Amino acid sequence: MSILHRISWFLALLLLSSGAARAGIIKGRISGASGEALPFANVAVRGTATSTGSNDQGQYQLSLPAGQYQLVFQYVGYRPRTEAVRVPAGDSTLVLNVALAPEAYSLNEVTVRGSDRDPAYAIIQHAQQWRAYHQREVAAFRARIYIKSLGRLLETPGKILGIIKVGPDLKPGIFYLSESLSDISFTQPDVIKERMISSRVSGDSRGFSFNRASAGRGLSFYSNLVKSGFSERGFVSPIASNSFLFYTYELVGSSQQNGELIHKIRVTPRRPTDPAFTGFIYVVDGSWRLHSIDLRLTKAAQLNYVDELHIEQLFAPAPGVPHVWVIQSQRLTLNGSGLGFKGVGYITAVFSGYNNVVPTYPAPPAALATAPAAPADVAPVTTKELTRQIKRDRPDLSGLSRQVRRQVKAARRDSVRQDPLGQLKRGEVQLIDKDANERDSSYWAQVRPVPLTAEERLDYHKKDSSEVIRNSRPYQDSLDRKRNEFTPTKLLLTGYTRLNTFAKRSLTVQPIFNELQYNTVEGYVLNAQATYTQRTTTRRFVTLEPTLRYGFQNRQLQPSLSVNWQLDAVKLRQVGLVAGRTIENFDRNSQLTPFINSVYSLLANRNYAKLYRREGAELSYFWEPLNGLTVRAAASYFRRTELFNTSNYLWHDVLGRAFTPNLPTAAEAPAEGLGFGQSNAAAVGLSLTYRPGQRYITRPDGKFNLGSRWPTFNVQGYIGVPHLLGADVRYLLLRGSVRHAQQLGLLGTSTGQLVVGGFVGKQEGLTFADYHHFSGNRTLLAADFNQFQLLDYYQYSTRGRYVEGHYNHHFNGFIFNKVPLLRRLKWQEVFTFNYLYTPTAGNYLELGAGIEHIFGLGRIDFFTRLQGGSNEQSIGANTGLRLGLGF
Repeated sequence: MSILHRISWFLALLLLSSGAARAGIIKGRISGASGEALPFANVAVRGTATSTGSNDQGQYQLSLPAGQYQLVFQYVGYRPRTEAVRVPAGDSTLVLNVALAPEAYSLNEVTVRGSDRDPAYAIIQHAQQWRAYHQREVAAFRARIYIKSLGRLLETPGKILGIIKVGPDLKPGIFYLSESLSDISFTQPDVIKERMISSRVSGDSRGFSFNRASAGRGLSFYSNLVKSGFSERGFVSPIASNSFLFYTYELVGSSQQNGELIHKIRVTPRRPTDPAFTGFIYVVDGSWRLHSIDLRLTKAAQLNYVDELHIEQLFAPAPGVPHVWVIQSQRLTLNGSGLGFKGVGYITAVFSGYNNVVPTYPAPPAALATAPAAPADVAPVTTKELTRQIKRDRPDLSGLSRQVRRQVKAARRDSVRQDPLGQLKRGEVQLIDKDANERDSSYWAQVRPVPLTAEERLDYHKKDSSEVIRNSRPYQDSLDRKRNEFTPTKLLLTGYTRLNTFAKRSLTVQPIFNELQYNTVEGYVLNAQATYTQRTTTRRFVTLEPTLRYGFQNRQLQPSLSVNWQLDAVKLRQVGLVAGRTIENFDRNSQLTPFINSVYSLLANRNYAKLYRREGAELSYFWEPLNGLTVRAAASYFRRTELFNTSNYLWHDVLGRAFTPNLPTAAEAPAEGLGFGQSNAAAVGLSLTYRPGQRYITRPDGKFNLGSRWPTFNVQGYIGVPHLLGADVRYLLLRGSVRHAQQLGLLGTSTGQLVVGGFVGKQEGLTFADYHHFSGNRTLLAADFNQFQLLDYYQYSTRGRYVEGHYNHHFNGFIFNKVPLLRRLKWQEVFTFNYLYTPTAGNYLELGAGIEHIFGLGRIDFFTRLQGGSNEQSIGANTGLRLGLGF
């Protein structure tokens, strides 16, 4: 079950109280038997929805109205302890230090019957059978959640890979610290809404925390697969329906806690690199639910960016509904290293203020065959039961989905009138209040459930007190002097960026290998391009990108300018303008980058790129009028001019091979060829993209889309308008597409796209620049593995109808992880299917199989092609290897 919550009643009392009824504070330190601090232990107020946690140093605090209370202290692997306390009237502070004893897990009562397996397997079988019920036993709830995130650098290099100098603001120590307090609601199957009412970021008084309750939605161990967020593949839950294929289990022992028998089970992956956790789970006897989690993923699990991930969760009965349990606290601890950096971090969440908890059933469903209850004075006995007997004890979950839907509808009806999260729109998973970052330190001292450590207090104090200085122009200019240091390495590999941080301006120059090019039309080319960006504090920006292109052989200067202006960061409104004169590939989306074309032209006599000159302007407008629906409208006028080869320079001459003319070869070309001299085209276009069910975050500084489980649909229409300003081209091009990515559990992830389009109606004056082109490839290098890899660049460009499809399946190591050597290399397998149909091409098909993540970022694929129904002879080989990036 994904988990998160709503407003705590004691905070409401705190705000309304006065005089003798003012709240008191209980604080102290939670330690183990030998005095060591117990970080992130849970402290709950029995009989209420109030709970908190301890910090790294074991310190805790609670703010409570005057009265008598029982505090329950819990820590995974330790025996719970209950302390009665009295909070006096008026402002007061009560210090209560608590030492917890390690839980004594006993195997004395374990007997063997009918099997020689470890008793843990029978317990896990029971948990598997009850997993579906516990995953959906709560139809809906509201709660409040406090999240604290911290990242700390332990080591930083002087240079990355010995080349790129590290900025002066990256030093060992805390680099990110934030807190947030939110009201949340949850409804089945997995809908989480959150309103962040308070946010604090160390050193940034105007910043908003990136903490998000729904970010942990994949960490439910009642799901078969757990999404860690640090790996492409999911990891098998220890109680998944197929977990016996991936885990071995050992019952460490059992212990009585608050009238419940808790089994501590050690889980170990059967193979080192299986998608499985290492550690302990704690299972409640009889109800077979998870009591707590203490699990790790190590480097062997093929995590990305981190070396180890530690997950801790603690559950407890829901207030007022004790037969269903909800999460009380969750903590993720991670550490990692790479490129000379070494660091650690954690995210801790404390849930409190549960209310409106709606159970799916008024009571747990009965087992199909109920075992006789043990006498009250006899300790429960754990046995190694026969599989068939365990199956007879499975719960009767017939009609579970129907019951969940019924209860969810009832919960929604009840909350319509007084729902503090009712202002969130459909698809909006998080709303951050505009004044969320305006709370002062005294406010946080009252509402913060987990005390700050000494290090965290110092970080807030130093960064907050120095924020004015750090944001001042002299300070930022001093940092910029370091950041803006020019080195030849930057210009060669990454480009050079000059920052004015105080004014929020930047100027970037492209690296040399992008600036210097070669083609047979212009000869050597200097494509001098810079990007100037001006930003605002509200995430709006203006980007100017001037380009001066000069061909040394044809001695022509091509100036152009691109402008992008973001008007609204919430509605994502942008205005774009492209104007000037430039040299274009007929296929503007070609995989044949200028760098690849330069290499093949100079070293292999292969001038694959066919170019023309374009001069004019295009004005565009991008807008998101509704969530998930984006609109792009454009109007353009261009003069296109045919170009010819002027250069035959070579670095290496391949005997018997000559450069080809700068004239594409196409199956649909008119009999007189594709030469067009000069042509004027005026066009208008409209593109609508819709993604149903898109989830998003609304922050005061903008809207952030998170994606959807549904496909993305797109329709486009382009009209060539004849006679406008002398335009001589008429056409109507319509296009529709659907794109989707589907996660298939341990089998990996599939991505696919299907496109149907074509020219309809009367056509006049079409040039090859107006045709629809398909992005092919005839080189060893693949710039985009989601496009055709053996198709000639222009052969099947069309002015008719077409169908295009691309499918990739990334197995994420499903096959290779079973081979020891390949498992150690962390390579992953991928399958590709590309399809094209036009009346001229017939049915064209490419099949590919490859390996990705080679040395972390490389990919190599082998492709073969098949073709039927075409009278045209295909250009290029029928098989081939392709190299590119795949990480």
